Order: sequence, then structure tokens, then C-alpha cells
Amino acid sequence: MSINFNRAEFILSAVSREKFLRDGRPQVAFAGRSNVGKSSVINRLLGRKNFARVGATPGKTTQINYFRIDDRLYFTDLPGYGYAKVSKSERDRWGRLMESYFAEPGLITLGVLIVDARHAPTADDVTMCGWFKSTGCPLIVAANKLDKLKKSEIEPNLSRIRTVLELGEDVLLIPFSAEKGIGKAELLAAIARYCE
Repeated sequence: MSINFNRAEFILSAVSREKFLRDGRPQVAFAGRSNVGKSSVINRLLGRKNFARVGATPGKTTQINYFRIDDRLYFTDLPGYGYAKVSKSERDRWGRLMESYFAEPGLITLGVLIVDARHAPTADDVTMCGWFKSTGCPLIVAANKLDKLKKSEIEPNLSRIRTVLELGEDVLLIPFSAEKGIGKAELLAAIARYCE
């Protein structure tokens, strides 16, 4: 029975590890730099306009937001990183929250790291990729903003992303455009494979 990704509801925002959901449903954790369009990617996947909040100021997601999909799995929206103009104490709190999320065995079923197709991954992207790898969970990398690239730039840019993030051949790297919907079907199919 296929997953209906249009059936989505917001469940809660976790600000501490006590609030993490542990009900046995698969969790697909989405991570990405604050201005990479993570909310737009989630909205595109779910066929909604403003479901995951798209902030005018990047870096507004400071909690872990859970969206239940078709009553069968969660999209877990992790706080954006690397851009937000926040205080050091807020950044430290965010770091502890993320560390405790990644440290808990069996919480993440699948990681989806969203990077900017136009640029080489940042040091923060490399760190986040390392966190996903450390859990041992499968990882998919979505290279968003593909619509901003010329055709001739796509392959070299994807190759550079794979190299900088040290992605094995088994890691799916999906060219994606939240704006145009490119890559949506491929990403949803991959998520379904890990969660059904």
C-alpha cells in the first residue's frame, strides 16, 4: 500500500530530548543550511504551499518539528544551520538538541540532507553529512535550486557535491528544484522504499 504524502499533519515542536517522538514510526530527518530552501522542499514533497513554515528570515526553525505523514511515518524538520543571526547561547542550545537527536540509536530511519546545487557544500554541510553518516542510517542528498543552474553546470556541480561530501556510490544524490518540482517523484519514491 503506497504512502499518501498529501496526508500530512503537524504534530509537535521538540525543544528538548524528552519531547522526541519514539512511537516506532519511521522518521525521515531533513537537514540543511538555513537559506537552502528546506521548508520549500518539504512543502513541495507534501504538495502544500506553506505547510512547513517558510521564514522571511532564514534560520527561524530552532526546534525539531514533526510532521506525521499518512499516519505511517514522520518528516522530522531539523533546525537550519550556518546562517541564522542568533545569540551564542541559542546556537549552543541548538547544538545540544541536535547532538542528542543524532546520538539516540534507532531514531532516524533515513536522512535527507539538502544542499545548494549552485555551490560547493559548506563546512557546515560536511559536518551535518558526517552526523548522518555517524548514525549508520541511509542518507539521501537533495541538491536544491537546480532551476538556477545552466544545463552545462549541472553535472560538474553534482560531481563536486559528491566529492566534497565524500558520498559513496550507494548514496543517492538527487537534483532537485522546490520551485519547479524537479526531483520530487524520485525523492518520494526513495523515501517510500525506506519507510514502507
